[in-house]
Amino acid sequence: MSIPKTSLQAAMNARICGSGTETMVLAHGFGGDQSLWDKILPSLTKHYQVLLFDWPFSGAVKDHSLYDPLKYSSFDAFANDLIALMDELHLTSSVFVGHSMSGMIGCIASIKKPQLFNRLILVGASPRYINIDDYEGGFDAAAVASMLTSIESDYENWTTSFAKLLVDNNDPLSVEHYLKCLKSTNPEFVLPLAKTVFHSDERATLEKVTTPCTIIQTIDLVVPDSVAYYMQKKIKGETTVEIIKADRHYPQLTAPLEFLHVLSRVLGFEI
Repeated sequence: MSIPKTSLQAAMNARICGSGTETMVLAHGFGGDQSLWDKILPSLTKHYQVLLFDWPFSGAVKDHSLYDPLKYSSFDAFANDLIALMDELHLTSSVFVGHSMSGMIGCIASIKKPQLFNRLILVGASPRYINIDDYEGGFDAAAVASMLTSIESDYENWTTSFAKLLVDNNDPLSVEHYLKCLKSTNPEFVLPLAKTVFHSDERATLEKVTTPCTIIQTIDLVVPDSVAYYMQKKIKGETTVEIIKADRHYPQLTAPLEFLHVLSRVLGFEI
């Protein structure tokens, strides 16, 4: 399916590929771009029309004026972009696959416009990253403050260490792929975006989500298992947790077959 290039679609590098009557939306996370889905895309396009795009902060987006740190200081603006993009393409009743920060963006979009999605697949998603009271988010406030300081004062070293935190170090090509995406991101965007993500608290959003959800959880240093089960408990729509025994935060890069097996089982297609 070819997309007529209106402003938002062109700006976000939106494209639809594949066959099938249903649409699947793939939304990448912090410091990434749509190329991070490349390993699983060929299997998905056999069964779905797949919408891929790049968020305005992505290094793949040519027009740097699109990312306004003030506008995107919460996930709400990202959700509005997602809704506007899908409206332009006349897409409804889609399967949404959101990785990391995009998981909560998809949740917010599903509340604002429930007819957009018939299922949310939340991969390594988290409503809050900082521990508070009896909630374990995975980071204490001091660790997040230290990371933000590193972004500001030692950017080059931080990008390398962050890529190794997120991607299985036993797969150096995948570490390099994510690092390349991260380094292509405008450094001026990374600090405000990191503040938006790591200071976010969308726990109250979860109980408003009525769309059926599948939470995909790995052996993740960024999002502990407890977050997945917390989300399952709080989301109003029917929600299941699927565990992939893959190391770190990027199963679509380092465990693509296992990832596809979960998707095929949940969605009912053959790989």
